[in-house]
Amino acid sequence: MTHPDPTCAAPAAASASPSPPVPPPAPGAGPAGPATGHSPLQSIANPCDAIPPPPVERPTGSAQPAAPADTWITKEAGNRRLPFDRARLERSIDAIHAEFPHLDVADYKRSVFGFVERKAAVNADDLVDHLIREAEARVDLTAPEWEHFAARIYLHRLYKRASRNRFYDAAQKYGSYVGLQESLADRNIYSNDILHAYSKEELEQAGRMIDPGRDRLFTYNGLYLLATRYLATDNARNVYELPQERWLTIALYLMQNEGGTGQGGRERRMQLVGEAYWALSNLYMTVATPTLQNAGKVGGQLSSCFIDTVDDSLQGIYDSNTDIARVSKGGGGVGAYLGYVRAAGAPIRGVPNASGGVVPWIKQLNNTAVSVDQLGQRKGAVAVYLDIWHRDIEAFLDLRLNNGDQRLRAHDVFTAVCIPDLFMEAVERRGDWYLFDPYEVKRIKGWYLQDFYDEARGDGTFRRKYQEVVDDERIARKTVKAIDIFKRIMVSQLETGSPFMFYRDEVNRKNPNKHCGMVYSSNLCTEILQNQGPTRMIREVISGDQIVTTRQAGDFVVCNLSSINLGRAVVAAEGQGDLISDVLERLVPIQVRMLDNVIDLNELPVPQATITNRKYRAIGLGTFGWHHLLALKGVDWNSAEAEEFSDALYERINYLAVQASMELAKEKGTYPVFAGSDWHTGAYFRERGYNSPAWLDLAAQVAVNGLRNGWLLAVAPNMSTAQIAGSTASIDPIYSAFYYEEKKDYRRPVAAPGLSLETWPYYEKGAWKLDQFASVRQNARRQRHIDQSISFNFYVPSTIRASTLLDLHMTAWREGLKTTYYVRSNDIDIAECEWCSS
Repeated sequence: MTHPDPTCAAPAAASASPSPPVPPPAPGAGPAGPATGHSPLQSIANPCDAIPPPPVERPTGSAQPAAPADTWITKEAGNRRLPFDRARLERSIDAIHAEFPHLDVADYKRSVFGFVERKAAVNADDLVDHLIREAEARVDLTAPEWEHFAARIYLHRLYKRASRNRFYDAAQKYGSYVGLQESLADRNIYSNDILHAYSKEELEQAGRMIDPGRDRLFTYNGLYLLATRYLATDNARNVYELPQERWLTIALYLMQNEGGTGQGGRERRMQLVGEAYWALSNLYMTVATPTLQNAGKVGGQLSSCFIDTVDDSLQGIYDSNTDIARVSKGGGGVGAYLGYVRAAGAPIRGVPNASGGVVPWIKQLNNTAVSVDQLGQRKGAVAVYLDIWHRDIEAFLDLRLNNGDQRLRAHDVFTAVCIPDLFMEAVERRGDWYLFDPYEVKRIKGWYLQDFYDEARGDGTFRRKYQEVVDDERIARKTVKAIDIFKRIMVSQLETGSPFMFYRDEVNRKNPNKHCGMVYSSNLCTEILQNQGPTRMIREVISGDQIVTTRQAGDFVVCNLSSINLGRAVVAAEGQGDLISDVLERLVPIQVRMLDNVIDLNELPVPQATITNRKYRAIGLGTFGWHHLLALKGVDWNSAEAEEFSDALYERINYLAVQASMELAKEKGTYPVFAGSDWHTGAYFRERGYNSPAWLDLAAQVAVNGLRNGWLLAVAPNMSTAQIAGSTASIDPIYSAFYYEEKKDYRRPVAAPGLSLETWPYYEKGAWKLDQFASVRQNARRQRHIDQSISFNFYVPSTIRASTLLDLHMTAWREGLKTTYYVRSNDIDIAECEWCSS
């Protein structure tokens, strides 16, 4: 039995007695395994599934009116009108209250009844909205469960609407999964892939995996986001797919090519489907938003992150713009490296001062970002990267400022600077810095400066090549003070949040595939670090009435993301009782397999991205919920314990990911350019100081068996999926433990995940009051275990001293961070900022 209908219209005929209760499961017969396993948070069954609402008591001999005679509930656009049944509404509230008995619902009922009974007529949907808003309004430190109370009401609405559209009894919550696949494939909403890959019997078996009880893990905020953005609907936005069906569809879609044609292979495939469903439905992990949005549906690609390298030619620039537009249309964020593009005043075809530099081309990309999005669902987003020695760097750093010549501004792209160690050393000693035109360097020296990096701290090829350029009097240069350039960086960061920082020497030193290329820049969110190269046109010929263009594909980076929910996966115990082990050993292998399968299933909008994707088979397994986990474990953010915990946890995740990719390589083969990589030679393990017996044994196995994936770990921002999973974003601290979010017609309270009197002390200091130097140290400890990078934000007051912000950046560089993301400034009293006022 489900919750009684909260729209509370009196039924056409009242039953004289309630339905019999559903008996509880026998002791020891609890569901287990990938199909039906429960987490500890689900140990209390939903009382509304087992206990019927109490019968309505009516006085003998006379009818009891349900509400004032002139109060009506209207449905179906006002075409249906029924008298309001107060007792039925109260039973509905009581049924949910039974799950949260410590909540005081007396005032809640008074508010809801007053809302209805003051009116002559109330629309049923408006009543449900009011029930949800009133529950949300009561969220506070002592009663955060009101957020789950609101989610139960919203769940019932989803169940009811799906059952009406799919013609099954709402009391079942979920209808036929096979019927859903067939129906939405007929409507051209689902693709036919799953129907073609699986038999009807297999889909029926998959449907039996669905556990509606796991819907109770959602908060209202997370459930609403999932339902309104990601669940499959028709063109009229009618509800068809429900949350557990989204998880199951993703699992089936990603596992469709697993196993084999034999019976054993099919059984193995269904086992993997069950494992993937277990991981997703328990909210132990989430997939990237394009995968969440598009898996199993018609159209759309599954990857989040792309990086293009723009060639220094008119054809290359416009081809890149087109490629970026195609990626943006598919919902991907793009990083664009413009370091090869000649500077303003450079010659074109021998004509001096002909080039307008990078700014006009960035403005073109700005227009592309604004004009091309994913059908209005996801805005286009582009980050542009430029080297700190490029002669256009000063104009580049001003691109997003609100003052100055607006013809030289591009407010809708994000800027990022590529910084060598040599520049940071010049800032430290307040020395000179030289700016060059990359085209002129190439013309005179025969090579590009950006094609080199320092192989060691304080020594390497880049600084020798840079000095060669400085010493060559044939090459024009502009001389500036390094600290003055850094001041311009910080001014822009405090005003706009960018530029992001990309420490190119550390990136390339730690690149496990340096045998195959260079990393010139990162992506939109600064966590992806993979080999890059421009795509160049070779020739264009006319063949009859066709034009045939031949291009040499460069490395167009694409990365496939998913994230571990640390707030559940690390503290959750598998099985029953007081087990203290977490689920990582079971979770990471299935997560790596799912990511690897994305590579083969993906339909990428740019052909060179497909080539690069299959060449390196890169994945980006990340995390979210770090602050949530610290609060649950009672670890202070600013403590040395947090740093030690960060080190140990991410080393373990890395070990499990390398092990899982190695096992996949034994099963399916290595990525094509594994030979000669740092994985293969063992340099990856030696450089990170992995000297324990377990690591040494794993390194030896990798050398023999290979790896399936050229890159493995990357920590993305993942704010939306963290919200769906009810946790904190990425490795970021929360903004505030408790605050009010302004909506158009009301304010809704927002509480930190797992907020309670016990966790409050660990959430009390919001992001801007936590020690940012402690955050840097935490990230330095975890960065050692992440072969790519971390979307790492600084949270600073807008009144921060320039010397303190500079010290933060210098500390991040010295500690070996590869990138930093936004500088998020906020107007808080400097007296409250203990870490930045000393």
